[in-house]
Amino acid sequence: MSPTPSGPNRPSADDLLVLLAVGRSGRFVSAAEELGINHTTISRRIAALEQTLGGRVLARASGGWELTDLGREALAAAEVVETAVKSLTVDATGTRVLEGVVRLSATDGFSAYLAAPAAADVRRQHPKIAVEIVATTRRASQQRSGLDVEVVVGEPQVHRAKAFRLADYCLGLYGSRDYLRERGTPEHIDDLARHPLVYFIDSMLQVDVLDVASSFVPAMRESVSSTNVFVHVEATRASAGLGLLPCFMADRHDDLVRVLPDAVSIRLAYWLVTRTETLRRPEVAAVVDAIRVRVREQSDALLGIR
Repeated sequence: MSPTPSGPNRPSADDLLVLLAVGRSGRFVSAAEELGINHTTISRRIAALEQTLGGRVLARASGGWELTDLGREALAAAEVVETAVKSLTVDATGTRVLEGVVRLSATDGFSAYLAAPAAADVRRQHPKIAVEIVATTRRASQQRSGLDVEVVVGEPQVHRAKAFRLADYCLGLYGSRDYLRERGTPEHIDDLARHPLVYFIDSMLQVDVLDVASSFVPAMRESVSSTNVFVHVEATRASAGLGLLPCFMADRHDDLVRVLPDAVSIRLAYWLVTRTETLRRPEVAAVVDAIRVRVREQSDALLGIR
């Protein structure tokens, strides 16, 4: 009797789901945490998958791993597996239940007033989605390790990621009513030379487009400076000087008055960055959609239009 021919090599569904976790985070450690297994198991699963497929699915990149062409093909199959598994989770009415953890980073103000309400909207509709918000002001990272979505100021230069403009917003110059009563309200740009400025710490500013103060107030000396925009707002309210503040944050406070609105109006843009494969996850797409709705609803406030 002739030997029975062996069937084609088929990748394990478990190995594909491991690749999916690594492909989304770019790191073995993050994937291990997500899946509840150890780093060694991740390495073994990836090695087994590569042996089955006959090629590399991951390549070393700065700070982590990137998918190869073969890896992207395998990841598409992994997404089908994941979708099939998740489709088994339905509520009492038979409606598909979205679940999972979505981690995003955004600036302090965006995190508090736009991302957090959007996350709450998602949670009301999909209680099994958890949203983790990392508040930070920085450039988009080339290796989005551990992050599903980033919101940054200014158009980012990224590779193997999708970036789109979310919304424009304005910075204006504000003073507290007490401060302006005591020091006087500037009526011309030259008047700013006798007022201290509340803004970012220049030497620690990571976002180039935010380095705008010197362009119109080079003679203003620094007063209270911080890496956190909420500190800017509260220091301005406490009469530390004139604050260069996002209008959508400052206009919430009746004790702050915008000065020289025609002369000092700086328009910037929020951009959202994510991996294409990450955006295909239904829970991530739900969060991104909610953020888009929120910024659209707040478009006037973002631009300082009352």
